[in-house]
Order: sequence, then C-alpha cells, then structure tokens
Amino acid sequence: MTESRPFPRAGVLDRAGVRDDGLTVGRVADVLGITVRTLHHWDEIALARPSLRSDAGYRLYTTRDIERLQRIVLYRELGLGLAAIRTLLDDPAAAAPAELRRQQERIRERIARLEQLDAGLGRMIAAHERGVLLTPEQQVAVFGRDWDPAWAEGARARWGTTAQWAQYAERSAERGAEEWQAVAEAMTGFEQELAAAFDDGVAPADAAADRLVERHRAVFSAYFPLTRSMQVCVARTYAEDPGFAAHYDGIRPGMAAWFRALVDASARAHGMDPDTAIWE
Repeated sequence: MTESRPFPRAGVLDRAGVRDDGLTVGRVADVLGITVRTLHHWDEIALARPSLRSDAGYRLYTTRDIERLQRIVLYRELGLGLAAIRTLLDDPAAAAPAELRRQQERIRERIARLEQLDAGLGRMIAAHERGVLLTPEQQVAVFGRDWDPAWAEGARARWGTTAQWAQYAERSAERGAEEWQAVAEAMTGFEQELAAAFDDGVAPADAAADRLVERHRAVFSAYFPLTRSMQVCVARTYAEDPGFAAHYDGIRPGMAAWFRALVDASARAHGMDPDTAIWE
C-alpha cells in the first residue's frame, strides 16, 4: 500500500535525476513516497514493471516507467483499485472521465457518511458531558415543572465515571424531545400504576407486586439496563434519599418505603438476599 503522503508532482522526475540507465527500486520508492514492497508487488502482477536491469540483475526504472508509476500513485490516492487502474492505463478504449466521475461520487458518499459520523460523535461527546441534550426549557416541558436541569450535571458529577452513565449517555445521544417525552410518559404511567396498586393494598410477595417490580425494571431500562441487584439498590435510594422519597411520598404518603418492600420481596423470591445487593 502507498504511504499517506501527497502524490508526486510533475517536477519530481527532474529532481529524481533519472538518467538513461534508470533508477533503482529503493530510489524510486523514496521519490514516489511508496514502499519497495509495493513496487515489487506491482512488478509481480505486471502493473508496473521496470524496463531495465543492471549488470548485477537489479531492477531499474526509466523515466517512462516512473511516469506510469506516478499515474498509479495518483489513481490510488483517488481511491481507485488496482484493476481499475490497470484498465485506465492499458485499455485505449477506457473512459477515464466516466471512471473518475464514478469514483468522485463514491468519495462524496463517503464524505457525507463521515459528516454524519462526525455529527454523531459530537452528540455522543455532548451526551457524556451533559446527560440530556435538551435545552433547560425543553427539559422542563418534557419532565415537568418540578424538574431541575441542574440534576443532570449533579448526576454526571456523581456517576460520570460508571458504565451506567456511559450507557445512559449513548442512549441520550440518540434522543430528542419526542423520544424523551415517551420515556417520561412511560415513567409517569408506571408511577400511576404504583399509586393504584398502593391504593388497592397490594402487598409484598403478591403476584401483582412482582409484576410491578418487573415493570419497573423494564421502564427504568430506558436509561440503562437494570439488574435485579441494582434494582434493589435503586429502591433503597427511593426510600432513603430525601429527594426521591419526597417525590414518591408526594404521590402517596409511604409509597417509597412500600415500593422498596415490594422490590426486596421480589428479590428474595428470585433467590437473592436484598441486604447483600450491590451495584453491579
């Protein structure tokens, strides 16, 4: 393969000092910015063969040989394959402009793809740094008037080095206001289910309670995958963290501790001691 240096300009032949007795492989490789191995390969496949041999049997390239090599290097820099290059060089009927236009279109398509990747990387970086890629006004509109946009920054400061934050950021990078609205509505719907179950007196270890616990894991996984052990830790936070407890107890007094009891009972039913649960 050619090295990533500019293809030779027209004046390179003059500077190379090609004489009638030709240049060696090493000298030509240096002049054109390619490897000796590449020249040997092109010789083996009869794409560009040296016209001369020294008395000792070494390959020697003439001025015309190097001119052909220059064209090969140029076409390679433009992205053409060796088969297409051979056709352009050796087939008098080959339509060089048509082939070059096709290659130009392929390059433009690659540029467009790279621009998309660049934009995606920009969003990914911003998501890792900010969490939610919405303006403060959009966040309040989506998550409600009680939402504080500073919470995302606090979450990054606390969990920004964890695998879960990386997963959260990767999903956030793909979400706009509509996608976040769907996530928020799913969580609101789940909290309404919790309130109804609380009012109905659903007890830990009930079948209905276990369904709620599984529903919580599914809804929460919109942020990042939640294992059963991690869910126990989340429910513990709901009950013990003043902010979370105020939110859930604001829906129904005592609901935060009640939901934690549901999650703990479900964990035991699945063979896990909730007292030993850890964040995985």
